[in-house]
Amino acid sequence: MRFLSFKTGVSSSWGMINSNGVIDLGGRMGCDFKQALVNDRLDEAKTLAAGLTPDIATTDISYLPPIADPEKIACIGVNYANRNAEYKDGSEAPKFPSLFMRTPDSLTAHTDYLLRPPESEQLDYEGEIAVIIGKQGHRISEDDAYDHIAGLTIMNEGTIRDWLRHSKFNVTQGKNFYHSGSIGPWMVSADEFDASIFEDMRVKTRVNGEQRQNDTTANMMFPIKYQIAYMSQFFNLKPGDIIATGTPNGAGARFDPPVYLKAGDIVEVEVQGVGVLSNEVIDEFA
Repeated sequence: MRFLSFKTGVSSSWGMINSNGVIDLGGRMGCDFKQALVNDRLDEAKTLAAGLTPDIATTDISYLPPIADPEKIACIGVNYANRNAEYKDGSEAPKFPSLFMRTPDSLTAHTDYLLRPPESEQLDYEGEIAVIIGKQGHRISEDDAYDHIAGLTIMNEGTIRDWLRHSKFNVTQGKNFYHSGSIGPWMVSADEFDASIFEDMRVKTRVNGEQRQNDTTANMMFPIKYQIAYMSQFFNLKPGDIIATGTPNGAGARFDPPVYLKAGDIVEVEVQGVGVLSNEVIDEFA
């Protein structure tokens, strides 16, 4: 099932979305989506939604990020083999993944605007599969990792490239500009996928209809189950935590000359079995 958070007027809620509209579950269950995950009520939500017809047309909602207040947004860097080769530095594949964190308000929702800040003209896209954790875990084994996934969503892990180099050993600055990235449109529950799908899912990114990124999780250096097991050694992973699993090659910075996003560009990230995340770029102070 596809679960989303949304707004109608000044009210926000969450529910299940299908081709006929949105079933509002927030009011019926008396909690937000993250609380439903924390209290292990996702199966209850599925059962409830299966017996209801939509309350709201999709044209009458505004999308919100699927999880409004994740405790952690952990992002894996340079995780596809072709992406590592793209750096052309002769380096071997790393033994362990690169990791950085994002703040929730660095990500906007599906159909909302991506903001190009006045501090830089180097806003870039990074299409990614994002995992939403559904079950608490510390020191999770790879064999058990998939059991801790509530579902999958999509992230455009937008980046301000020149701000990645403001300091010698971190990328935090360039990864956390307000609304420089996006997440959504919804979460597809994990029961829609099996191990073979997790391990060979395709992610594509298009800018103004032109394909820029296209790869499959089969080419990840650190598969999704490894990422969960690795992070859970030092994190206590909790329901609602988000893991951005890395982006394929083809980001704008890797073109010669680089091709960065500008106002009016439409960025679409498509993930097999999940959907399409779409956002228009505007200048923050136009």
